[in-house]
Amino acid sequence: MEQHTGSAPFEGPEKLLEIWFAPSPAHLPDTNGSADGKIGLRKVERAVWEGMLDIVKCSVLSMVSGADFDAYLLSESSLFVSPHRLILKTCGTTLNLLGLPRILEIAAVHADLHTVYRCFYSRKSFMFPDRQHGPHRDWKYEVEFLDNIFANGAAYTVGKVNGDHWLLYLTNPEEEVSPSLSIPPAISTTCDFEFPDYTIEILMSDLSPSARERFFLSSPTDDPTIHAAALSQSLGITEIFPPHLTTLDAYSFSPCGYSSNALIKWGEDSSFVASPNGANTHPGEGYYTIHVTPEEGWSYASFECNVPLPPSRPSPDDHHTIPDLKTLIQRVVSIFQPGRLTLTLFISCEENEVDLGERSPVEAAQQAFRAALGEPVGKQHDKVNGIQPNGLSPGRYKRTDKINYEFGGYDLAFASFELVP
Repeated sequence: MEQHTGSAPFEGPEKLLEIWFAPSPAHLPDTNGSADGKIGLRKVERAVWEGMLDIVKCSVLSMVSGADFDAYLLSESSLFVSPHRLILKTCGTTLNLLGLPRILEIAAVHADLHTVYRCFYSRKSFMFPDRQHGPHRDWKYEVEFLDNIFANGAAYTVGKVNGDHWLLYLTNPEEEVSPSLSIPPAISTTCDFEFPDYTIEILMSDLSPSARERFFLSSPTDDPTIHAAALSQSLGITEIFPPHLTTLDAYSFSPCGYSSNALIKWGEDSSFVASPNGANTHPGEGYYTIHVTPEEGWSYASFECNVPLPPSRPSPDDHHTIPDLKTLIQRVVSIFQPGRLTLTLFISCEENEVDLGERSPVEAAQQAFRAALGEPVGKQHDKVNGIQPNGLSPGRYKRTDKINYEFGGYDLAFASFELVP
């Protein structure tokens, strides 16, 4: 979300670019590390990333660092940098893809990373496509731009073309970029992921008036970080994940809008994903990010998270542990009360080999989606606090679309819901 003061509509749905330069930090050329512990892309100085963001037409507001990530809060969404991958999420009329050639150059020159292991670009259908610039004016132009860089990318449209849908471009492992980018020869790697790659997105439109009004500053002199911290607390954003495991960086825009990045510690007691021999995955650090455009007529909020979650748990909700997927969805949706929402779960296949009975991981996710939204949303907050923190009446949703999709090395669960009148 950016500072938006005009009467023209603002494009909330983000463009999401994710580039992997290796399967894991263990496959980087400087694995043994440096004096400050920063390796790979995390060696790149902030000023270098800011120069790339100038091309994209956005800027850095603040930054927090954790064990595995540097999380930059932007004037239009977020940038996450880990040693071996980069995630750039931008909204509005930013030129997300125009930053890609510079990112590849930075990786080669500053981190000795010359091969793209995998690249993903995705977005929800735009509300106002005619306001976009450059390759973002149309999906076919975005695909052409990426095809000029990658030799064997694949593009997909998931969902109703004449309704809410999700667009995805992805490459196969070990793509070599176009020689026209003048990047040195590729370094070969042959291993696949050592850790689960798991991303849940909740993309919400038509937010309720009560939810929207909280994201307007009461005074233009309000401190944007202090206001955002108080707002995060009052709405229950700080309780989406256990506060003792979360580092939150939030910002309130003037006159309206909100963005936050969070780094989350998760370990063996919070991950459901198991390896083929049944052992839990290694503990690590994940993130979530929230962006809100609250104006009537084009209200939108997004939530994205990469912490692996079980579809559901038989035990009661507990705000001291990592939530399951069903609980996470209910916590997020109860804050924003959207009239419409789209959910996507994108998960690497090898880590899907989990004993879930007769259900595949994506079908288990679909059941969690429906279980979360088929009952009055707000129940989870009621259990803990007695009332919903935002004062909204619980709502129930009906599913309008459901698609499970298999890609190279990944599975996708996609579903759309509408609020029942």
